[in-house]
Parts: sequence; C-alpha cells; structure tokens
Amino acid sequence: MRRRLLAAGVLLGFLGGLVACESAVQRQRLDTCRRAVPALVPDETAVRILRAGTGSAPDSVRVDYVLGNQPHFALCRFNAGAVLEGVSTDRKALSESSLYLLKRYYLDSPDAQEPKPKAP
Repeated sequence: MRRRLLAAGVLLGFLGGLVACESAVQRQRLDTCRRAVPALVPDETAVRILRAGTGSAPDSVRVDYVLGNQPHFALCRFNAGAVLEGVSTDRKALSESSLYLLKRYYLDSPDAQEPKPKAP
C-alpha cells in the first residue's frame, strides 16, 4: 500500500512538473508574439491588443489587435519549445528574411522590451 501511495505521489509530482513547464512555455510564446506585434504594423501606429491565446494550429499563438478601428491578427508559430519559427498576419506571412530580422534585431532590442501592449 505504501509503495502504491509513493508511486502515485511521484507520478503526480511528475505530471505537475510537466503542466508547469507547459504553462511556462505557453507564457513565453504569448509574450514573444505580443512583443512582435508592434514591429508588424506601420511606424508610429498605435496598437491596442485585444486578446492573445492559443492559435488554431499546434504550437501556435494568435494575438488579436486593433489599428485605429480595424481589427487584425498575428499568428505566431513555434517549435516544440518557445523558438519562433513563423509569423503571419491577416495581410501576409513574413518571409524567412523578415522573420530573421524580427528575431535578431527587434525581439531582443530595448524597443521590444518596452511594456507590453495591454488589453483595455
């Protein structure tokens, strides 16, 4: 009986760790996609984030936002972890070179580290 309880405790601890890891990866994905949105819009355009959540494809995040009165969205695709592998919007998909520039020169810059756009 003790062995079963111990085994159940170990299993629950392991599963709890997996859930915590998954939620940490999901939070990192959401943060990355939210921070990418200002780089996807024309300069000096105010962005208002409406919501961010799991996208329709596996390992994706969707951020809905408004420019002026026009609703838009960004769909960020990730590897099994939190490495950004693609971004598309309701207007177009980022090319490989644009994605590289976004990752290399924007997401790690102080501009992207500004306070995240918040939903109202």
